[in-house]
Amino acid sequence: MSVVEANPVVRKTALNAVHRQMGAKMVEFNGWDMPVEYPASIGCGIVAEHMAVRTGVGIFDVSHMGDIRLAGREALAAVQHISMNDASRLAIGQAQYSALLYPQGTFVDDVIVHRLGEDEYLLVINAGTREKDFNWVRDNVRHNTRPFDCKVEHLSDDFTQIAIQGPKGVDLLQKLTDANLSTVKFYWVTRGTVCGLKNILMGRTGYTAEDGFEIYIPADEATSARVWRQVLEAGKEFGVVPCGLGARNTLRLEGCLSLYGHEISDTINVWEAGLDRFCKMEKADFIGRAALEGAKAVGVKKTLVGLEMVDRGIARDGYKVLDDGGREIGYVTSGSPAPFLKKNIALAYVPPGQAAVGTAVKVEIRGQGVKAQVVPTPFYKRPKKA
Repeated sequence: MSVVEANPVVRKTALNAVHRQMGAKMVEFNGWDMPVEYPASIGCGIVAEHMAVRTGVGIFDVSHMGDIRLAGREALAAVQHISMNDASRLAIGQAQYSALLYPQGTFVDDVIVHRLGEDEYLLVINAGTREKDFNWVRDNVRHNTRPFDCKVEHLSDDFTQIAIQGPKGVDLLQKLTDANLSTVKFYWVTRGTVCGLKNILMGRTGYTAEDGFEIYIPADEATSARVWRQVLEAGKEFGVVPCGLGARNTLRLEGCLSLYGHEISDTINVWEAGLDRFCKMEKADFIGRAALEGAKAVGVKKTLVGLEMVDRGIARDGYKVLDDGGREIGYVTSGSPAPFLKKNIALAYVPPGQAAVGTAVKVEIRGQGVKAQVVPTPFYKRPKKA
């Protein structure tokens, strides 16, 4: 007798009905029903959404992201053990980019670590790895040689998370909160009243290579819908648009921000991914450190580079990268047109010998080698304010 597996349940955020009412094109993404883009009839579409974030402001529903809270006397020691950056450097209210690593020095996931209190930390994790990440964190906190004295809580379903991104994002949110956002630096957090909701966490973080905030509000549908609409209403003077996963991906690619399952995975180590600036080998032992020491001594066989297409063609995820003679040397991890830069760009893994800026390569597109070259990264940096 054959066993027929039931279709997995596709999860919905508290804003799902709002997205559908607005006519968003919905797709299944890592087990979630999410908007990929909104209709042109309301001034949207991937390119329009991308450009709004680069030049004004756009808002995203990122409630599918996960949240893990560690709190207690040894919360810092636990965070230090399970993550590669140095959380001891964080002041209360500060955040840092980091990663959870397997013993072999490859990625469980990349995370944002927020220090919320004296002995309280919040890890924001990726949607597709929520359960895996929580189980891994809990197990490595509880089952250490000596368990750490702290609680590990899965808060992922407690929040609707809305990202307000773009050079006008701070101005938009300031209209809706009593907190003085001008005092909040990039990668810091604050709390205040937002849309009448008290004690709301606001982090000056994001995944677009732009300025802006991510706000954490209660995850009930009525409250989430009200706040979403209030943000859109308050942002009319700034040209705000709702944005989907399509623009989120092109924005993060222009900024060379890694995506789990593409630039980082359980088969790629920190040195290969070019994230060594966030890996603090000088701190006390952490999971993956010994393997990274060995890998560094041996040297990497592949490294992540930026590509710009020279000839017409779009380098898509998984396409082969060839040397100038047509020999396969690597693969594309992420690729698409870059709406703001008006170029076709990609990230790819190639041998270190073919990683120098200016190196001519080809990307195999429909059986043909299309010319490209290695270029500096990130492709896009937001302008510094005067």
